[in-house]
Parts: sequence; structure tokens; C-alpha cells
Amino acid sequence: MRGPSMNLHPAGSFGAADDVGRKSEASTVAIIGGGPAGLTAAYELQKHSEAYHPVVFEESDQVGGISRTEMYKGYRYDIGGHRFFTKVKSVEALWKEVLPNDFLQRPRMSRIFYRNKYYDYPLKPLNALLNMGPYESMRIMLSYAKWKVRPSREEVTFEQWVTNRFGGRLFWHFFKSYTEKVWGIPCNEIRADWAAQRIKNLSLRKAIWNAFSGSNDTHSLIEKFDYPRLGPGMMWEAFRDRVEDQGGEVRMEQKVRRIFRDENRVRAVEVENADGSTYEFAADQFISSMPISALVENMVPPAPDHVREAAKKLRYRDFLMVTLIIEGENMFPDNWIYIHSPDVKVGRIQNFRSWSEEMIPEPNRSSLGMEYFCNENDELWDKDDKELLAQAERELRTLNLVGDAPVLDGKVIRQRKAYPLYDGDYRDALETIREWLATIPNLQAVGRNGMHRYNNQDHSMLTAMLAVKNILGENHDLWAVNVEEEYHEEVREPEESEQRAMGHSERLQPTRILAGAK
Repeated sequence: MRGPSMNLHPAGSFGAADDVGRKSEASTVAIIGGGPAGLTAAYELQKHSEAYHPVVFEESDQVGGISRTEMYKGYRYDIGGHRFFTKVKSVEALWKEVLPNDFLQRPRMSRIFYRNKYYDYPLKPLNALLNMGPYESMRIMLSYAKWKVRPSREEVTFEQWVTNRFGGRLFWHFFKSYTEKVWGIPCNEIRADWAAQRIKNLSLRKAIWNAFSGSNDTHSLIEKFDYPRLGPGMMWEAFRDRVEDQGGEVRMEQKVRRIFRDENRVRAVEVENADGSTYEFAADQFISSMPISALVENMVPPAPDHVREAAKKLRYRDFLMVTLIIEGENMFPDNWIYIHSPDVKVGRIQNFRSWSEEMIPEPNRSSLGMEYFCNENDELWDKDDKELLAQAERELRTLNLVGDAPVLDGKVIRQRKAYPLYDGDYRDALETIREWLATIPNLQAVGRNGMHRYNNQDHSMLTAMLAVKNILGENHDLWAVNVEEEYHEEVREPEESEQRAMGHSERLQPTRILAGAK
């Protein structure tokens, strides 16, 4: 892994003596965060203009953010699971441009494990009904009919949105327990926005009609996806290398602490080195993918009181993954399995061999990622690693997914602020912050936490691409790049998606690469 560049030139000071291809008098763009959004912004600036010098500040020792690939004893771990599939052709082209020869095409398979049976995911009503048996299926159908006749008039909460489409009984079986396991709050406190973004708007009536008529609509879902052979971090390491090869900078273990502004423009950021020392870095333009709440809280002089109060209302959900190295190769064929059982705390289990054989360095070995959703500093988060490893193995045995295969080793990986929380306060709070940030023309927020939007790599990349276009003189509303109201894995004609993605005022619904909780 490359080390950080420590050139501390202020903005606009690059003269003829600079030896890394910089143009004299180049304008500096400070980019906060070395995840998909930040690295895409740096790469796109260099690709489309020689007039700007990007400097990326990444607080950790790895690029990629939640899309990074962790390693332990040669084993590679995908933090959350990342399918490389998108409806946005410009993003797809960028993936292939930066990583042209290292994609594998993988079969898509994920299922729900519930009451010792496997259910298709995304949930297919007919499959669910057959697994539930005739008595419970009848109750599900009656519940569905009831909610179709008398639906909730409002669809403000996750519970209302799902129940109106599936009925109360199916909601209780397949959505309530898992969703509350993921978010740690009741379903009636989660906004419907998240449901519209993450769950296909299925119809029981249509599913049953298809079964008896012989019709099949499974072609509308992706069956295969691309995947970097060494995990998603391979993509972002390639982005980093290209940025640096073109004269840009990616400064690792450099945490942006404060953002200094004069009136309605940002002039500099305070950066903390790994040793605790700090320096001030001036720039002409700023792109931020740090949590938008932290962006507001660290403004100097402070943001207005009502904006700071709004930032305090934005909440996040953290998670940790307990990776287990197991003797044997073929545990199960899925990329991952959702665990709906309330008897265990694990929410999802990844099978890394099903992502890529090259992520497993030894023959006759499997590597599983047991994912737990929690809050930083709660009981689960603070557990000792040895306790977590023992708990993960115990729950794996309870679920009987690997038989008596020996567990040989493991590692715990913690991820802060993995998911922006869509609770009852978030929308008004976010709107308040958006309105205030709009008064600062040389600062743009991009990416998942940067916009407090439950988006994916392609959405994060697109916001960064449009932010660069804005710096180059165009006028795009990044907040109009939207993921709501369309299911992430339904295939749409490429021409339409591309037109909607790059239009100035059109709303975009790009695919979601992650499933379930990601």
C-alpha cells in the first residue's frame, strides 16, 4: 500500500519546479474522504481538466471506506458485500476503465433463512407461501386481502409501506424482526423512504397468477454481476493509484478536523496527522464525503444554531463483522444469507468463496462473515474479540449451516457509521442542513454519509461525477440524484437510465449494489 504524500503546498502555489505533472497555477480541490465518492471526484477532475489539482484526505490507512477489502492472514473480507451492477452506463464504463482486466462474473444468489427453511431473496411471494404451508399461507392471503381493501391512508413509516403491499402477516414474518435487528428501533419509527429504496414493490396476486399461467418475470432481476477478483477494495486501490500517477495526492491517515470559512466560502481545512500534529490546508474548492453531521459540527466559525441542532438529530447505525475461517470448501452456495431468526443476534452471513475464489488463500477452506448490527459503544460493540468469536461460532452451530466443520480462526472487524438512519427526525433535519450548505458555493457534499443517503457505490460515484461537472462550470443539483421509488435490481433499458442519470434536472434511480442492510 502506498504511503501518504506529504506535500503541504497551499492552494494555487504550484509552480514550474513541481515535478509530478502539475500545471502552473492549478487550482486546488480538497476532497474529504477516500471512499468511492472522494476517489471518483479526484479521478474525474484529472480526467476532464488540467486546471485542477485534487488532494484527497483519508483518515484511515485504507482507501475505499465501507467498500474497502480487509485482510487477515491472506484472507480477504468484503465489508458488507458489494455487487458491481448498475443501470448508469457512465459509472459502469468508469469501473471498466479503471479496472479493465480484473472482473469476475458471478452468479447472484442470496436467500433468507427462517424457521429452518430457505426463502428466495428478493422475497418472492409464491416461494414464501409454499414454504409456509397451506394453513399459514391462507392466513397470509387473508391478511393481504384485508390490507388491500383497507390500506393505511398514510405511508409515513416502514411498517405502513410494507403492510400496504404485502399485508400484515407477511410483514410480521419477513420484515419486522429482521428490520428491527438491523436498525435497533421499531419499524413504526423508520421512515417509508427506506422501504421504497430497498424493497421491490411485489404483488401476491401477480405472483400467483404467474405461477398458474406459466408466466415468469424473473428476467427483470439481475442473475449475474461483476466482482473484482480480490474484492471491492481492489477497485478503489486502482483509483488511488491512477490519481497519484496523474499527479494528484491521496493522503492517508489524514483526518480533517475543522473546516474554516469566510462568510459564505470555505477557505481551508485543519488536518490531523497520524501522530496527532495538525496543519492547515487551503484550497479553492471543497468536496466532502465525511458524515454531513460532522461537516456541520466542525465548521469555524460555527454554523447557525438551528443548523447545528439539525445536525445533532442525524443518527447512524454501526455494525461489526466476525469472520470465521472454517475447514471445508462448500458451506453453502449463496453470496450471503439473511438470518431472520430471533434466536440469534447475527443478521447476515457472507460466504466469501462465493464472491471470489481468490479471496480464500488456502484449499479446503471457507471464510464466512457473520454480520452484527449495533451501535458504537453498546454491549455488542464493546464485547471482547474473543467473546465475539465464540458467540459467532455458537450461533453458526445453532443455525446448523456448516454442520460440524471445525472453525480454525477468525477476526473481528468494526465499522462505524455504516448506515445513515432514516428515523422520524432525519428528513426535516437534513433539509435544514441542505438549505444552509447551498449558501456555500465552493463546498459540495457527496456520497453516502456525505449526504446522509442510503446509497451505494454507483450512486456515490455519480454524485461525485456531477460535483466535478459543477466545478467545471455546469449546474447540477446533487440532491436530485435519487435512489428512492425504484427497486435496485430491476433491469431498465440502458438508454433511459443514462439519459436520466446525466440530465440536469432529472431524478436518478441507480441500482443498489448491496442487498438487505447495505
